[in-house]
Amino acid sequence: MTATLDREVAVAPTDALRRVGTAAAMLLAPWGFVVANAAYAWATRDGGSDETSADALALAAAHPTPLRVSTIAALLGCLLIIPAALGAIGFTRHRANRLGLIGGSLMIAGYVAYFGAVMRGFVDLAVAERGGPTGDYAAVLDAAGEAAIPWLLLFVAGNILGTLLLGIALLRARTAPAWAAAAICCWPVLHVTGLIAGTEWFEVAGATLQAVGFAALAVRLARRR
Repeated sequence: MTATLDREVAVAPTDALRRVGTAAAMLLAPWGFVVANAAYAWATRDGGSDETSADALALAAAHPTPLRVSTIAALLGCLLIIPAALGAIGFTRHRANRLGLIGGSLMIAGYVAYFGAVMRGFVDLAVAERGGPTGDYAAVLDAAGEAAIPWLLLFVAGNILGTLLLGIALLRARTAPAWAAAAICCWPVLHVTGLIAGTEWFEVAGATLQAVGFAALAVRLARRR
């Protein structure tokens, strides 16, 4: 009996620490993408893009500070979204386990791939600061980008399809507020809408709604005993 009680006492603080840590990741991770998208939207408010390496270098030269903020925020978001997605998968365990696992795992894989893609931002900033043969730099970066296409496709699948599947799984599981699951589903929808419309502010709105949805999950998880 004493041994059993000792084990329960030892497990309780560990479980509480894991729960609080996961809830904190759920709160913070999506806001990294809000900041990243908002900083990029601000940098491109008067035009410019990163569709080609030459465009990305020109944008980095014109707006280094918001692009540096965007890069750092996106990297932090990519790291924190892993425990955040794992926590969200836990909400789907009873009624939508398979769908939640597929969506959450795809989401995690996508953002791991995105972490590598985001690191490219520091290269653009360094090249823009150094100056020199921009055309040669852009050709090298284009070649590197072509080699990374499979990983970018993985990110697209995880970012769009994975997030949407996870949100649907949360709706089916009914272990969290339906509006929170719907808010998470808004991110891929508004992200695609922004790409079609040619404005980043749709993505900022989608990222904000996703952050609110994850915050609701974090509160629900923190209240569990």
